[in-house]
Amino acid sequence: MKRIRNFSKIARVAELPDLLEMQKQSYRDFLQEDIKPQDRDLKGLQSAFVDVFPINSADNSMVLDFVRYELVENRYSREEEARAQDANFQRTLKVVLRLSSRQPSGKLNKIVEQDVVLCEVPLMTETGSFIISGAERVVVSQLHRSPGIVFEEDDDKKISVLGRKLFTAKIIPYRGAWIEFEFDVNNALFIRIDRKKKFPVTTFLRACGMDSQADILQTFFRCDTVAIFGRSVDEVKAELLRRISAEDVVDKATGEILVEAGDSLTHEKIDRMIDKKISGILLLGANPDKENPAVWESLRKDATKNQKEAQQEIYKKLRGQEFIVPGQAEEYLDNLLFKTLRRYDLSKVGRYKILKKLGFLFEWLKDREGLRYQVPADKTRTLMLEDLLATIKYLILLNNGDARIEYKGTTYPIETDDIDHLGNRRVRGVGELLKDQIRIGLTQMSRVIRDRMSVQDKAQLTPRSLVNAAPLVGMLRKFFGTSQLSQFMDQINPLAELTHKRRLSALGPGGLNRKRAGFEVRDVHPTHYGRICPIETPEGPNIGLITTLASMAKVNEYGLIESPYLSVNGRKVSDKAEYLAADIEDGKMVAQANAELKGNTLSGDYVAARHQGDFKTVSPKEIDFMDVSPLQVVSVSSALIPFLAHDDANRALMGANMQRQAVPLMITEQAVVATGIEETVARDSGACIRAKRAGKVLYSSGDVIAVAAGGKDVDLYELRKYRRSNQDTCVNQVPLVRAGDSVKKGDSLADGPATSEGQLALGKNILVGFMPWEGYNYEDAVLISERLVKEDVFTSIHISEFEIEARDTKLGPEEITRDIPNVGADALEYLDENGIVVPSTNVRPGDILVGKVTPKGEQQLTPEERLLKVIFGKKAEDVQDASLKVPPGVRGKVIGVRTFVRREKLTKQDEKRRLNEVDARLNASLSALKEYRKEQNEDSAKGKGEDERLKVFFNLMEKRLKDEAARDKEGIKQGDDLPVTVNKIVKVYVASKRKIQAGDKIAGRHGNKGIIAKVLPVEDMPFMPDGTPLDMVLSPLGVPSRMNVGQLLEVMLGWAAKTLDVQTYNPVFDSATEQEVVDMIGEGRAKLKEDLGFDEKAAKKYLPDEYCRVQLYDGRTGDPFEEKTTIGYMYIIKLNHMVEDKIHARSTGPYSLITRQPLGGKAQFGGQRFGEMEVWAIEGYGAANALQEFLTVKSDDVTGRTKMYEAIIKGEPPQAPGVPESFKVLIKELQALGLSVDLLKQPVPSNGAKSDGEKKKAVEAKA
Repeated sequence: MKRIRNFSKIARVAELPDLLEMQKQSYRDFLQEDIKPQDRDLKGLQSAFVDVFPINSADNSMVLDFVRYELVENRYSREEEARAQDANFQRTLKVVLRLSSRQPSGKLNKIVEQDVVLCEVPLMTETGSFIISGAERVVVSQLHRSPGIVFEEDDDKKISVLGRKLFTAKIIPYRGAWIEFEFDVNNALFIRIDRKKKFPVTTFLRACGMDSQADILQTFFRCDTVAIFGRSVDEVKAELLRRISAEDVVDKATGEILVEAGDSLTHEKIDRMIDKKISGILLLGANPDKENPAVWESLRKDATKNQKEAQQEIYKKLRGQEFIVPGQAEEYLDNLLFKTLRRYDLSKVGRYKILKKLGFLFEWLKDREGLRYQVPADKTRTLMLEDLLATIKYLILLNNGDARIEYKGTTYPIETDDIDHLGNRRVRGVGELLKDQIRIGLTQMSRVIRDRMSVQDKAQLTPRSLVNAAPLVGMLRKFFGTSQLSQFMDQINPLAELTHKRRLSALGPGGLNRKRAGFEVRDVHPTHYGRICPIETPEGPNIGLITTLASMAKVNEYGLIESPYLSVNGRKVSDKAEYLAADIEDGKMVAQANAELKGNTLSGDYVAARHQGDFKTVSPKEIDFMDVSPLQVVSVSSALIPFLAHDDANRALMGANMQRQAVPLMITEQAVVATGIEETVARDSGACIRAKRAGKVLYSSGDVIAVAAGGKDVDLYELRKYRRSNQDTCVNQVPLVRAGDSVKKGDSLADGPATSEGQLALGKNILVGFMPWEGYNYEDAVLISERLVKEDVFTSIHISEFEIEARDTKLGPEEITRDIPNVGADALEYLDENGIVVPSTNVRPGDILVGKVTPKGEQQLTPEERLLKVIFGKKAEDVQDASLKVPPGVRGKVIGVRTFVRREKLTKQDEKRRLNEVDARLNASLSALKEYRKEQNEDSAKGKGEDERLKVFFNLMEKRLKDEAARDKEGIKQGDDLPVTVNKIVKVYVASKRKIQAGDKIAGRHGNKGIIAKVLPVEDMPFMPDGTPLDMVLSPLGVPSRMNVGQLLEVMLGWAAKTLDVQTYNPVFDSATEQEVVDMIGEGRAKLKEDLGFDEKAAKKYLPDEYCRVQLYDGRTGDPFEEKTTIGYMYIIKLNHMVEDKIHARSTGPYSLITRQPLGGKAQFGGQRFGEMEVWAIEGYGAANALQEFLTVKSDDVTGRTKMYEAIIKGEPPQAPGVPESFKVLIKELQALGLSVDLLKQPVPSNGAKSDGEKKKAVEAKA
């Protein structure tokens, strides 16, 4: 282990959480597998079933109820089994359903309860991925608009005739109709449901149950009670005349309405009230049209008088129907918004957001005298009348221009919402996305069930006969197979895996569309701080729409992203992290993690702080919270960049993204300039194997590690060996411990791809210099030493998978065989008797991997041939070669072959032979195990407890071997699940070692990428005064304009760290200062000076100066270069853009059937496009014949190219090209325009005979 020097100055209060917790927790909540059925919460699968069931028949005589569900193991409930068989890693979902039928009287007739198998549910692996059809996939979390309520200023920034700003409000449910409120130019408030026609808000309130005008007036206007009885008539008239009544005044004796609510009081009406001895009246305050013009204007435009009229008006407008069935309009609104959760669901989050925004208005409504309003409960997921009233009131406050309002001693801000604020956006995890899909599937299934209830014989019905699970199975398959959020896992290296699982996408169903997403949605928002990384996002059309969770962020129960903070109370900082969502952090004063502390108290007179997106300098007493760590701002990939603070953000973005493209190298090496989180990444990504419990290693080999834990327990860890990843890189694990070692919980037992001693190790520490070299590092190109090739410094292993199927065709079955027509014996040399390549064979392009013949169509045979065929049986010519060959550009060694066969009709003897082979393999393994056990027993120094554990270990190993043999036997008896018409599938795995070469792309961690331009012999590389040649020469022009100066600090510190043989930790925003780097270089120089016995003069000549610059010498001439050069060690990674995958050439190949031109691209073995501009280039040189060939025989002159081929074969001069296909298309298009175009062929004079015109010219010339 290297010594570590940590430059961090901020004490780490909170450790990084489990980086995959978001995915795992979401799926645990979805399945609730370990919870008893009766104790399950209403979320995930449980909530989907409860939402859809019970299902009633049309006449309500039958009810199908959901009782419970359970997940049952099946053949593919083991990860390895699913991978090997190219199946889904899944369990069977079994549901207990209860069918009750009733007699017309309502009496229960019978109850049938049954288990019903619904579908297979994919399981999540320990590392947060799914195995679908044998390949790992990830379901990316979606960042979408949170349900709840949103207030915004009018889009067109209109102003009403009263000179007031106009606003809109939207109530957004999780599922159901959107309700939008908007003003017109006259300041009247209207409502719109589901983007249909609008109507006055008062009409809607009447339809929702505010039947009387009085209720509306008393809710929204200030009212005064005025006494009438016992006062003089003049006095009463002076006070009441032209005032507006806020209630219906009724004569108690007769029940007659004297004054209706909303009426203006006239002399006549006042006299009637005095006559009838009315004691008093409730009046609106003076000038109600000015106090609340929104509702006042709406009332004026509202033609309805009562609830029934309003309901019918709304029904007509929403449904576009004039004719209304009695009772339909009344039920319509209730079903649409208020009563049924199936149609309208605000969800837990929606209700939380509404209560948070309008809580004080609910209290205000509740306190209104004479009105019976209540505060909606937390669990109410449908809409309530109070929600609408509070929304209208908030809009009125906005319209009035109130910035804040005081209620019961508390001041509440009145402001519009920012839709890009993270309080208004939430994460839908994999569990929630899947729950929504299952709910849709169950809803479709419920329709089928209802139909069957009404059609089939009720006496014979059972839950199993009712349920048809096809819609559900289809929904799941579609979701995992084709959904935009279910993605093929990025598995190039452990960091790529980890980041893919922590990704947040604003795209996908119910999300944004990248074409319509504007700048605001993509931009970095102040609330992203500590929640979403401001750096890591793709370049290109998805920028800002696909983001990554910050390293310490968590997702809470509402799906809101939370960030950890330390609470501060009067300068005192707590030591326990507290997680806050963005809406709770609003308005709080937050200090940075590097604020000065004395003990646990903020020191100094001023502290830098954040408040509502602004940066302020305030007194420590004003601070509410403090950041936990500077690391919390960025994502994991960005946190792996040392000296990130010295890099421009654009380059840091490239650096973070390119680390995900690093190819795991054959020999890994830790970075000498690290950031300290490499170990966490390696642990959480699942690349390394970690000890689940502390104990002692009993056994350690290339494929199994056994650790004796407490008591007699033994933990077995299986290592992954040479497995192909999704991107063809090699996944291989190597043990780090030996038998007898003691391990603690969480220790690394084995290294995986791109890890070294439990740390992420994506690249290599390379000695670089910044200088130009003969123009070979122009434009970011890189010059490298041959040492990197010879010593396999950047060599990586890639595993390609080649697959071939033998199908049933119309002409007969295809066969996998060694007997291939027209193929020489040398090509079949490495195939076994079945025609499949033997493992460990070295192969190159064109070699046969699997021999296959496919039937040819019947040809007309002569009588003689028919006779021969009858005598000798089938002709070899009846089949054609369709073998699997190694494609161009692939060389390597065959490391494995897998054959899948449908249940074969084996003879008894064949089956017995195969089963005996399995038994023989098992017996050989068991005897080897017995030998090892014997050796261990002879070593008698072990104690009794250890002996017991060894016994347990050997039993486990024996069981493992026997289980494997049992599965093999099962495979022989049962066969494999293959698609219809496929009889056999063979997969061949070829591993190739790729050394670094010119054309490969490499990069540092600061966005400094380049292509290798030349591999120079070691002796020609520039060398240092002590004779050490550089490994890589980088262009110095790549630094200043790109502003990624972090690479220079890394190089300098890298030289010092390498010299002192230490590893340095430089956490993000808390790394070594420039002075510390210079000091460490000084330490390195002092060490070398002492080791080599240099005096000051020699040190100055041979050692780098304080800024790591040194005099370099040209390797070819030995002359010194003009200037000193910065040298040092940079961590360089090799990216997954290798020239071997991209280089491509074609002479002839496939042509498009439509255009008759060659196909394009390497995958189709296509040609290069010769476009318009290329034609100009050739025209510029006047190369007419070359150009004619490009446009005809090399492109789409079908007959011409055939003749050209024949001419080349026969050695004749080629004929003149014909008419290309594209020209024929042009002629047809001109003919379609009504122009008669014919291509006239000019006769070509033969034997050099001159035409008449030429003869005439010749005669004139002589004269």
